[in-house]
Amino acid sequence: MTFWQAVEQVSGIQGKLHWAVLFFFIAVTLLYFFRVSERRRLRSALVLFAFSLSGLLMAAAILVDGAPGNYWVYLLLRGSSLFLLAGAIINVTSVFVFTVVLRALRFEPPHIAKDLLVGLAYLAIAIALLSQCGVDLRGIVATSAVITAVIGLSLQDSLGNIIGGTFLQVERTIRVGDWIRIDDVEGKVTGTRWRQTSIETRNWDTLIIPNSYLVKAKVTVVGRRGGAPLQHRQWVYFQVSLNHPPTKVIETVENALRAEPIQHVAASPRLHCLLTEMKNGDGTYAMRYWLTDLSQPDPTDSLIRTRIYMALHRAGIPLSVPSQSILLTEEGVHRDQLQTREMAQRVSALKNIELFHSLTDDERDEVAERLINAPFTKGEAITQQGAQAHWLYIIAEGEAEVRVAIDGVNKTVGSLKAGDYFGEMGLMTGDPRTATVVALTEVRCYRLGKEAFEAVLRRRPEIAEVISGTLAQRRVGLDTAREEANGEALRDRMKSTQNAFLTRMRDFFGLAAPSNQKKQG
Repeated sequence: MTFWQAVEQVSGIQGKLHWAVLFFFIAVTLLYFFRVSERRRLRSALVLFAFSLSGLLMAAAILVDGAPGNYWVYLLLRGSSLFLLAGAIINVTSVFVFTVVLRALRFEPPHIAKDLLVGLAYLAIAIALLSQCGVDLRGIVATSAVITAVIGLSLQDSLGNIIGGTFLQVERTIRVGDWIRIDDVEGKVTGTRWRQTSIETRNWDTLIIPNSYLVKAKVTVVGRRGGAPLQHRQWVYFQVSLNHPPTKVIETVENALRAEPIQHVAASPRLHCLLTEMKNGDGTYAMRYWLTDLSQPDPTDSLIRTRIYMALHRAGIPLSVPSQSILLTEEGVHRDQLQTREMAQRVSALKNIELFHSLTDDERDEVAERLINAPFTKGEAITQQGAQAHWLYIIAEGEAEVRVAIDGVNKTVGSLKAGDYFGEMGLMTGDPRTATVVALTEVRCYRLGKEAFEAVLRRRPEIAEVISGTLAQRRVGLDTAREEANGEALRDRMKSTQNAFLTRMRDFFGLAAPSNQKKQG
């Protein structure tokens, strides 16, 4: 008998051992490169395979040396080597079945089920090898019944955890990635093992919970509903004095927060505001929204509060102050200085706007007094395309972006900074907004409404002609930016556009046409 024949005899694979070894290495190599996540298990399989081959070679050497087939050293080496060889094959087969075949079929069994099947395969191989060696397994089982009972009682808790973990994974009651709440603890499930389930909280802690406790306890799976997207309802409370009608408060807040999408806030159901309580002259309101990223409740709540504050501030509705609080207001020189500085900034802003160059200093001061501070937070829509709003905005601080919806797709067409203004068509003619303007940073605007400008315009209707000329100049400049036209054509277009704007302004503000124009008509 040659040495190689002895090796084949020990392995039990007659005439095909070399092909089996070659196929094993090819399979491991392919899986190693295409299944990176399973490289650790594949390396373990290679180590087991190396030890098993070493044992088979030593057992074959003993057999060639003339030792009998029932020699205990030979039997020990052969049995151990075959067990290690089976273990290596089981590991590689499990990687192929679970990560290649089942994933191709889009079926992902629980981790415990994988471990259980692999363990049963090991047990079956061990029983088969022991039976080949002539071991009476029935006697072992019979004599170990008492020992098994004692071990079962001592490991009762551990067995409960194992069984609980098996039920959790097989039934998929709690899945990896779920956010769950147990008592007063809320966290994300990162893994379920034989004994425990790991949960990572928002405080950067990892909570280890025995599986047996999870099976018995009341567990809330946050944000999960059958057939619905993952989202969770959040409540943000605020208080406003009942001197302001609740309908106005609710409308102001809802319109502001629905104007532009908010990160991590679901589009459906829509966020909405409710009056939840009336007490001590104040109304308690709740803004309810649905959170789509369950790891971001606090930052999203903060953003919602900021937008609520900005919306109420623009509408002149202050948040209520507890009745027992004492407010100290600085009087005298300091306050006068602040008011003077604010008025100077407003007048300066109006002077920089071409539309108001024809105003006198007194008229400009009058308009400046009627400007309203309108703050916006980052991401808020200042104006919406298609909306009817008779306001002109002047940016005092911050930056904004101009977007136009074309075929349902928003495209950025420009940017605005401090000193720029927009909305003049809505103020002067009542035209709907032609673009959406969104705050890129914290933005502070001055807002001028139709009523604030109407008094000046009624006293001096001739201002309308000057303003209509400015509006026409801007419109014609935009329309002809991409066209080639001679001077006469531009003058004709300018005149016709100005007349159109002037007519619309007079209709919008209810101004009468000059007497000479009436006669000409």
